[in-house]
Amino acid sequence: MATRLDLLLFAHAQASEPEQVIELDLQHRSGDHWHVEVEGVGIGCCYGYRAFGPLQSGSHGFNPSKVLLDPCARAIAGWPVYQRGSAVGATPNTASCLKGVVTERDHFDFASAPRPRHRWQKSVIYELHVGGFTQGPGCQVSPECQGTLLGLIEMLPALQELGVTAIELLPVMAFDPQDAPAGRFNHWGYSPLSWMAPHPGYLVSDDPLQGRQEVRQLVAACHRANMEVLLDVVYNHTTEGSQAGPTLSWRGFGDSLYYHQNSRGDYLDVSGCGNSIAANRPLVRRLILESLRCWAVELGIDGFRFDLGIALSRGEDLAPLETPPLFEAMEADPELSDLKLVSEPWDCGGLYRMADFPARRVASWNGRFRDDLRRFWKGDDRSVWPLGQRLSGNPDLFGGQPAPMGRTITFLTAHDGFTLADLVSFDRKHNLANGENDRDGDNHNNSWNHGVEGPSTDPAVNALRDRQIRNLFSSLLLAPGVPMLLMGDEVRRSQGGNNNTWCQNNPLGWMHWQPDARDLDLRRFVRRLIALRQQLASLINPEHPVPDTPQRRGGEQGQLWREWHGVERHKPDWASWSHCLAWSLHDAQHGPLLWCGMNAFYKAMHFDLPAAPAGWSRLIDTALPAGSDLPQQPELWLPAGIPLESRSLILMVAAPLAGTINLPA
Repeated sequence: MATRLDLLLFAHAQASEPEQVIELDLQHRSGDHWHVEVEGVGIGCCYGYRAFGPLQSGSHGFNPSKVLLDPCARAIAGWPVYQRGSAVGATPNTASCLKGVVTERDHFDFASAPRPRHRWQKSVIYELHVGGFTQGPGCQVSPECQGTLLGLIEMLPALQELGVTAIELLPVMAFDPQDAPAGRFNHWGYSPLSWMAPHPGYLVSDDPLQGRQEVRQLVAACHRANMEVLLDVVYNHTTEGSQAGPTLSWRGFGDSLYYHQNSRGDYLDVSGCGNSIAANRPLVRRLILESLRCWAVELGIDGFRFDLGIALSRGEDLAPLETPPLFEAMEADPELSDLKLVSEPWDCGGLYRMADFPARRVASWNGRFRDDLRRFWKGDDRSVWPLGQRLSGNPDLFGGQPAPMGRTITFLTAHDGFTLADLVSFDRKHNLANGENDRDGDNHNNSWNHGVEGPSTDPAVNALRDRQIRNLFSSLLLAPGVPMLLMGDEVRRSQGGNNNTWCQNNPLGWMHWQPDARDLDLRRFVRRLIALRQQLASLINPEHPVPDTPQRRGGEQGQLWREWHGVERHKPDWASWSHCLAWSLHDAQHGPLLWCGMNAFYKAMHFDLPAAPAGWSRLIDTALPAGSDLPQQPELWLPAGIPLESRSLILMVAAPLAGTINLPA
């Protein structure tokens, strides 16, 4: 425990020495809390701390040579002079430190921009990087706003047109851009410097006091566009890294409090970044909750996605807890009760809890959905049975029952991994540009290049890749769960085979704003597919489980059940060598409503159709040319069966239902 604190008051953001130093001794401490009242200090004051204690060291622990950033500071100054390296060792860093800035703590104006509050059943999430989405060749964002939160406002009409209901932003809390290999900069932001302040690189104004207002402007614009804003938050580790890392904030105030350590004081690491936050401890938990309230109540954010969130469920000695105190407190907090909460269910220490994630209101990223759908369309053996489980709501993962609504986020791609275009164009990662000799990034991608590694001029290869992208998109948006799309997948954005662009603030990490005709064809397909999903939400993403057989009593209108098929009706082939599957949804009063056939075999197959009293209409056929693969007006289909080309998907809709579907041009 610290024995003394110095409060440093600076005349301005770039000051190399404090104007005033106020010493806090044990008279200014109550329990674990230090306090002092300073007259004449107001909004805009720049400040920092020094901590003194028995564990003074040049590597970690109390190090009074370092100026510490207040973990509760809502704004940060001093970025032009900041040097990460000066926060290591025993040399003073006063001239190159970051400083907290006293700010207002007003609440967001929900009266003029209320939360959209979309139900999970109708939610479609779009994951994007603020800087990457608002710059690049062809980007129409005004030059002064490119790469910023305000620039994202200018692109909201494009997202509205696509049909997404929520944007999920990669980290926008202040992070250390210098936490990267030599000659590169941290682009993604998974190296937090603060859990309260917005990242200055995403702000138009140089005035740190304006940062919070720019966040509010973006959130208000999204709310008025009927879109929710979710933040990717990193509470499992900080940018201070291992014992050899810099002393910037948390470590200097009490590394044995904030970080998991063993009996020798060595940091325990399940984040892969050198340290792990001890979220089980009361003061740490309180700080995280204050951060959540800061962004949700003061800045208007609608929900959070917790990076490596299951790591926050670990207790002392990293033991997993069945009732993690952080999530208990989060779910009991009335100011956080109406937020959307999502988590990665894994960490780098091997803990993986998806269906049994230890928090009632937290949805999990469904990595099994991603992997199993990739494997099926790639043509792997033993992939049909897992596909059936994913398409019926993951009962094998949730104790025999489909996942409750809002408990699983289905996705095929995310920032971490290949884009969808690269998934069908590369057999292996190509990460040499990251400067780590291709060691970084996942080696197991379930990808397939379809005969050529990387870009191809072969029309047949490109046609097959385009079809596979449509197969994957259709499978995602016709499945139960809450779907998430990755920035640019709808226009075949490529990262050149790089599956870990965390340090690529260049075209590899930017949005694709110069689409060709093929890209625009795909975007139209995705836009119509999202609209179709919304109009069929009560069928393909029902609030209640859909059984595989009708209720024996039967007869109630609106009662749904699912039937599984192979090329013949009621004969699904679950064998290890199978590559085909079909399913249909039935209503007790109207008979079959939907039929979907999926053929991942290298040959065409002919499927029998269930008898529909009023006939079928073909709505999706990924083997057809662009525009006809998902037309505005479905085609009436009279035969009793239908051929599926190799590696293609077809969705049939009962004719009366087809007449109610209205798709965009």
